[in-house]
Amino acid sequence: MPALTTTNDGFLLHGEPFRILSGALHYFRVHPDQWSDRLHKARLMGLNTVETYIPWNLHQPTPDTLDLDGLLDLPRFLRLAAAEGLHVLLRPGPYICAEWDGGGLPYWLTADPTIRLRTSDPRFTGAVDRYLDLLLPPLLPHMAAAGGPVIAVQVENEYGAYGDDIAYLKHLEASLRSRGIEELLFTCDQTDGDHLKNGTLPGVLATGTFGSRVDRSLARLREHQPQGPLMCGEFWIGWFDHWGGPHHGRDAADAAADLDRLLAAGASVNIYMFHGGTNFGFTSGANHHHAYVPTVTSYDYDAPLTESGDPGPKYHAFREVLARHAEIPPTPTPAPTPKLPLTTLKLTTSAPLLSHLGPAVRATAPLTADELGQRAGYVLYRTTVPAEGAGLLAFEGGVGDRAQVFLDGAPAGVLERERYDETLPVHVPRRDAVLDVLVENQGRVNYGPRIGVPKGLLGPVSLDGEPLRDWDCHPLPLAEPPDPTTFAPATAPVSREPAFHHGTFDVTEPADAFLALPGWTKGQAWINGFPLGRYWNRGPQRTLYVPAPVLRPGSNDLILLELHGTTTRHAHLTDTPDLGPAGS
Repeated sequence: MPALTTTNDGFLLHGEPFRILSGALHYFRVHPDQWSDRLHKARLMGLNTVETYIPWNLHQPTPDTLDLDGLLDLPRFLRLAAAEGLHVLLRPGPYICAEWDGGGLPYWLTADPTIRLRTSDPRFTGAVDRYLDLLLPPLLPHMAAAGGPVIAVQVENEYGAYGDDIAYLKHLEASLRSRGIEELLFTCDQTDGDHLKNGTLPGVLATGTFGSRVDRSLARLREHQPQGPLMCGEFWIGWFDHWGGPHHGRDAADAAADLDRLLAAGASVNIYMFHGGTNFGFTSGANHHHAYVPTVTSYDYDAPLTESGDPGPKYHAFREVLARHAEIPPTPTPAPTPKLPLTTLKLTTSAPLLSHLGPAVRATAPLTADELGQRAGYVLYRTTVPAEGAGLLAFEGGVGDRAQVFLDGAPAGVLERERYDETLPVHVPRRDAVLDVLVENQGRVNYGPRIGVPKGLLGPVSLDGEPLRDWDCHPLPLAEPPDPTTFAPATAPVSREPAFHHGTFDVTEPADAFLALPGWTKGQAWINGFPLGRYWNRGPQRTLYVPAPVLRPGSNDLILLELHGTTTRHAHLTDTPDLGPAGS
């Protein structure tokens, strides 16, 4: 019998009445050395449970491997939650959305366009089953049935917004049960339209996702499910940002009032997000409704606990609401984390990106990043142009997602998927000039029918109608930055080509900080080899979060990959984030 069971209108935990007061906290968006701190602050706010997705694409980077190390050490995260006295809601997908690269689906699976994703296509369900065969054995000791903290497990994720293949959902339910999951199963769907009808299963608890109109949303949930607990599986209290868009926020009093309405109705809740964290490295996703729009590095989400783990206005407001409906710890609200003093550092060495190319794959026409076996990062495509003079480069199918074009090393233009760019007028300086096309994967679509769209160059390239052939395709996954000892002293005050830049700075005592890069354009940042993520002067985000555990006493290394150009050789560590104008 599962530890968490349902009654006509609520939950029982080990036979006693229980209300789920949960907050979303994604272990893979938080430095592992900060997991304990974030979990402790969740309990101090008044939560008794935390919820997390599981990103299939990172845990199974290739079909035959399972990664549970470092940022992905989910068993450790579950042990820490249990030590803090928190229960856990586990959401293994296989699809998670989460504004996460590809919605968590692995590129090696979505690269096959004939596989019908998130359906009962046996090629898809077979891949899911093989993943669960690897994932679940190390997690079973952490289920409540074995004395662990996990009290419930989700089946798929907002499936009603995507499809209506009930046989697929039944397969997932059976796959979880047959592999030892005894705990309560639940689904999670928006309460509008047919989402609940299409995304739920008989005998599996249905929960709703919404951020406002609480009474109407609960009424629709009750209409669909006449008996059982009312629960908001995702109570949206903030939102995420896209590059070039506004920075989103939500008034704390408004969100707290809706939380109060939800709890006053007797419902359980999972606050999305309690602590958003960061899309480190190349992990942010993208949306594509009318146009492709990539998500920023920060996943602060205007959550109660900020990206750097500080209690924000919602933390205090939600704690007051929770105290009206449940007993909460009397401990005072935690103080903000220590921050580094303002530090300015100089980047003194550099190396052209094109000097760090990996081995090439030769092909008649450009290969996509997926065909090259690359989940994220960049691909450099190189060929020669047989004619000189003015012409029109045509990229059949466009680019995925942003291409910088060079002729004999000189910038010739940029194409962006956001603008549906497929052509570029150029002037070829000479016959057999070298054409380089550097394509950046800015994040795989995480929601809707365009999940699985490939990256890189998406078709043949021609000049004035004549196909260009014989391409060298250089994958640049950049899972780690290059060794800075190979860089040369930077002699020029500015840089105008894609290049790595390196500098050092001293730290007396590690503390949180925010990397500000005024004068820089677009690229990636690493500190001591840790991937902080993307920066882009397009905004709204202007700083990158630097977790204290990334730093070390004494000398520290900063490496930037600047894709365009910089007017400065300096970078700054500040004590204040800049995610864009507040409240926009």
